[in-house]
Amino acid sequence: MTPFNDIVTSEQELRAMLGEPAPRSVLKERSTLDEHSRAYLALSPFVLMATSGTDGTCDVSPKGDAPGFVLVLDDRRIVIPDRPGNKRFDGMRNLLTNPHIGLIFLVPGREETLRINGRGWITRDPELLSRCAAQGKTPQLAIGVEVEQCFLHCAKAFRRSKLWRHTEWPAPAALATMAQVLFEQLKPGGITLHDYECEMEERTQKGLY
Repeated sequence: MTPFNDIVTSEQELRAMLGEPAPRSVLKERSTLDEHSRAYLALSPFVLMATSGTDGTCDVSPKGDAPGFVLVLDDRRIVIPDRPGNKRFDGMRNLLTNPHIGLIFLVPGREETLRINGRGWITRDPELLSRCAAQGKTPQLAIGVEVEQCFLHCAKAFRRSKLWRHTEWPAPAALATMAQVLFEQLKPGGITLHDYECEMEERTQKGLY
């Protein structure tokens, strides 16, 4: 039993309801990086990395740094440096058993995103890692990606969500901070919320690189 009713179970049902993609949507797909993809990557400071394990476990992890932090080796290969994080390794653990990877790159203010799908590996190649150094720190690992599909995704999601419109952003206090959420969930003893917030901010700043 599924937790929802009236489930679509085949592509035929999807096509019958919503139709076929426009020729342009199919023809825009590339198997390599062209000059426009490279230009987008050179200005992108942020990527969402989607992976899944052989057991179906899925993960989407954000990766970010200065624009162009993703290294382009050639028209089929890119390298995403692994900066210090929470050490959960959700995405990398998936890659150990299933190399398939999906990436969505963003450029602030641009409504189109760059989508790259392919295969990924965890690399510790010293030469590649040295080229990914930032703030005087060389990453210990990186994700090497072999491009299989590459194309720009249209602006509709950003138009509908008004993501880049500052006037549509919620007030800073509309949501609890991560420190407030964790303080309530974990209930650390012997420390105030203010001290907990300061500790988290200090740890974040020290662990950026």
